Amino acid sequence: MKFRAQIGRPCRRRCTTLVLPALLVAALCFGDTTPGSLEAQKLNDLLGRTAAQTSGFLDQFSDVKCTEQVRQEKLGKDNKVELKDDSTYDYLVILTNVGGELNISESRIPQREAKRDRKNTSMLLSNGFATLFLVFHPYYAEAFRFTLFEEEIVSGRLMERINFEHVSGMKSPAALALRGREYPLELAGTAWIDPQTGSITKIEAGIGDTLADVGLKSLSSEIDFAPLKFPDSKQMYWFPTQARVEVETPRQRWRNLHQFTAYKKFSVSTEEQVIKR
Repeated sequence: MKFRAQIGRPCRRRCTTLVLPALLVAALCFGDTTPGSLEAQKLNDLLGRTAAQTSGFLDQFSDVKCTEQVRQEKLGKDNKVELKDDSTYDYLVILTNVGGELNISESRIPQREAKRDRKNTSMLLSNGFATLFLVFHPYYAEAFRFTLFEEEIVSGRLMERINFEHVSGMKSPAALALRGREYPLELAGTAWIDPQTGSITKIEAGIGDTLADVGLKSLSSEIDFAPLKFPDSKQMYWFPTQARVEVETPRQRWRNLHQFTAYKKFSVSTEEQVIKR
């Protein structure tokens, strides 16, 4: 399975880019929960529901388009915004299957882009975070250890909390693209999940100091989801509504906010052939 996160527009100023590249896995990896215990069974059942829900949601997500509004902020002392750019895109996820290999890519068609009239200013390009739910997809789960935490009431609903931590040495579902190179990110975080349906309602993820040697001091992200039901479907899925990404180096700090609205059905029929020569 390949996942390609594409930058929707060229960057005319110096940029740091965050992408979610490929990862192929096959099984579930648990944390410290003792195999065979009630806690392990509960975690296993919840991960199974979440994996099934995520698989079905991926098909739905690739059949819709939405409007993505992106605000890029460069922060100064006391988190004061020194510089900001606003852009709007038509956004969709493209899912194809060639020779049994699943390919996922993001497409952004500019509606309105920020003006590039400032020179020598670094801004952050962040993409792929709307699909961070794929951490729980069956293809991805082996790269993480999962631990069941205490339940929590969110907006009047009881949610299960699952912590996830990347397994060292395995491919990461996220990377930092910097100066022509990609550096895997050791992601760890928490997901809030509906215990009945396995739907992910919120994800928080970040990294430690594993990339301090290349100048990345910290990275944190937060993705919110909301239920959406289309008239021609009986199934309810939780779609990304907002993704917040913050990155800090020893000298600079950025914050990007992605908002996803106006979801609409968007279906394209494609036929792909492999020509042998």
